[in-house]
Amino acid sequence: MKVRLIWGNYVSGDLKKTADFYTALGFKRNDNMEDGEFVSFTFGETSHFIINFFTEKRLSDPMNGGLSIPKSSNELIFSLSADSVEEVDQWAEKVKQAGGDVFSKPQKFQQGYTFAFSDPDGHKFNFLYWPGM
Repeated sequence: MKVRLIWGNYVSGDLKKTADFYTALGFKRNDNMEDGEFVSFTFGETSHFIINFFTEKRLSDPMNGGLSIPKSSNELIFSLSADSVEEVDQWAEKVKQAGGDVFSKPQKFQQGYTFAFSDPDGHKFNFLYWPGM
């Protein structure tokens, strides 16, 4: 057996706002359902990593509850790769223009360069340039 795809599933408080934010960042929509209960995006050029954003009811019901929008912390942060220091800075500007919160400004981190942001629902991500990776 093998894992073919990986999906991340989050709760969204406003699917339109979520869709507008990730579309403004240039991520490709992965859904064709207009049921108003989720929106989905593909992350990465060569990988098939998909993040779905659901209404709280749609995601919590099949999981028997317990899923919600983070208020002050996250269980995980997805790291998104960049090809250069300059690209990290460009992503930071793009995130700000799309309405994201850059809560950790672009900065050197060990041998790399990174910044962290949250989307309109508070889900946290970072962009990272790491030489040789």
